[in-house]
Formats: sequence, structure tokens, C-alpha cells
Amino acid sequence: MFIPKKVGLQASSALSTPMIRRAYTRDAMTYDQYTVDSTGAFLIGELERLDQKLHDPLVSVTWPRDIDLREDVTIADEVSSFTNSTFASAGGITPTGKAWISKDANAITGVALDIGKTTHPLYLWGMEVKYTLPELESAQKIGRPIDVQKYDAMKLKHQMDIDEMVYIGDTTYGQTGLFNLSGVTPTNVVAGGTGGTTWTTKTPDEILLDVNNLLTATWAATGWTIMPAELRLPPTQFSYLVSQKVSNAGNISILEFLRNNSMSNAANGRPLNIQPVKWLVGRGAGGKDRMVAYTRDPDRVRYPLVPLQRTPLEYRSLYQITTYFGRLGCIESPYPETIGYADGI
Repeated sequence: MFIPKKVGLQASSALSTPMIRRAYTRDAMTYDQYTVDSTGAFLIGELERLDQKLHDPLVSVTWPRDIDLREDVTIADEVSSFTNSTFASAGGITPTGKAWISKDANAITGVALDIGKTTHPLYLWGMEVKYTLPELESAQKIGRPIDVQKYDAMKLKHQMDIDEMVYIGDTTYGQTGLFNLSGVTPTNVVAGGTGGTTWTTKTPDEILLDVNNLLTATWAATGWTIMPAELRLPPTQFSYLVSQKVSNAGNISILEFLRNNSMSNAANGRPLNIQPVKWLVGRGAGGKDRMVAYTRDPDRVRYPLVPLQRTPLEYRSLYQITTYFGRLGCIESPYPETIGYADGI
């Protein structure tokens, strides 16, 4: 639609009679992408067949598979903590020997006990879910519930934040996760026969040696008490193990070969649980890919989490608003010796 914006009189230099000059401008109604898509309403042509299925973003979270929760924390708690006990005892006849005593002994050694406490903050997490009444009515009319979609988006964001906190912590608060704990010293895998350290340049036996070296080193760090039963790899290395056979004459993949022939299978009596995790890509020193061995046991490593709660629905102007909140903790590892890192695979 044309709307006259200015009408004026201007004297002509050639003629003495005034000439009317009209200037026009075109004012078109525009919508940005957010305005159009916010309620899920679109213009559909007569010969267009719209797929009514809602396609959510491609997102994957794997933390429920890899960690156990500490569920005794509440929304009122601001810190989660645990203790580590240290025992000491001198020998009898010799200080480093056994606690031998004689029948008439009057000086008998005892045990010393020290209990240390480790604390981690519980960070408050929150997000609003809000929509206007016109948006809600429009979404209901076209059959795409905006309230449900925004709720699902909030839950997805919550899960993604937990996933990152579990595996690598948070750089803003200076916290670490399962794959970069400060109490674990990473090692480098040894070079293979071709001189390279990456698994694509190694034979199945050399890859098995890398895995067993990590398992054995972690086992030794625990005083030969706990053999890791879990191994996590970057997706590229996991895919390589699945796609490559042990040999041209073999009928099993390298992945199956590792599961059944690792130190973990021999010590624990069950195959090594090998799974891919995206957070291990470039996680090692110098941007190298890292593999992680650990024991999934809430007594060894766990994650404190306060489930989401919400405020009552609030009506503010045209908006309906509710706030979801909870607490995200930091990885607790009472025994960091049970976790091992190897870089360069």
C-alpha cells in the first residue's frame, strides 16, 4: 500500500506557476525470524504438505550411563562434602614389623586415626519458562503446544549442563570433571612399531598393550586393590575399533578383542565396558585425544545432584511464568587413585 508521506508546493525556475511535487514511500510490514517462529505458525501454500512432526535439535547426553548420583543432597544445601580416613600403626618389636607382644608386655602399640574432609560447592541452577496468553492460544489452535516445547527445551538445557559438569566441570567456577580431575596425573601411550602413537597406526596387539598399560597403572595406584572395569574413548577411536577386524582371517572386531582379552576381564571376571564419549576429543595434554579408565561405583566416584523444582505459575501482564531450579554439584572422587588417563591415542 502506498501512503503519501509529503505533499508540498515548489516554485519552478522556468515557469512562474507553482508545480505540485509528491514524494511517496513504501511502508511494508516485516517480521523477523523469531516473531514468525515463536508460536510455530507458518504460511502454507495450497500444494504444500507440511510434516506435523516436531524435529528437536540433535543432542546427546551420556552422563546417566557413566556415573552414579549422590542423591542425599537437597536444595537447602550449599556444599557437599565427604571424608577420607587415614590409619597408622607401629609394629611391636620393630616399628615397621608386625604387632607382636610378649606375655608380660606393659607397653603395647595402638593405632592412629586421621579424618580429613573434602568439600565441593553446590551451584544453584535456574531457568524461566514463560509465554504470553496470545502465544499459548495461537499454539493451541495450530496444534503445536508452545508450553510443552519450552518445557522440553528447558529440560534439555538442564541435561546438557549436567553432562558438561560431570565430564569436564566448569571453567567459569574453576571446577573439573571426571575426565580432567586435578588429582589424576595423565600418562602418554607408547609408540608402536611404526613409530606412531595413534591407534590407526598400531596393530591390535599394540592397542591391547596401551589399554592394559593404563589398566595396570591404575590398578597399581590403588595398591593392587581395584582393577578398573570401565574404559571411555573418543568417538573416532571407538569407531575405528568397531570397524577393524583383528586380522583378515579373524571374525571379531578389535573392540571385541579388547573387551575379552584385557586385564579387566581377567581380574574382574567380566568383559571391559568400552563406550564412546564426545568430551574426550582433544582433552589430553597438547590437544591429544584421551582415554579414561575408572570404576563406576558410588563409593569411588559420584555426582551430587538436586532434582529440578519449580515455583507456582505466575501471571504477569500477558505472561504466564514459572521458574525451574535445582543444584548442580561437582564430581566427588574419594579415591582418585581408581581413575587413570592416557593421552595420545
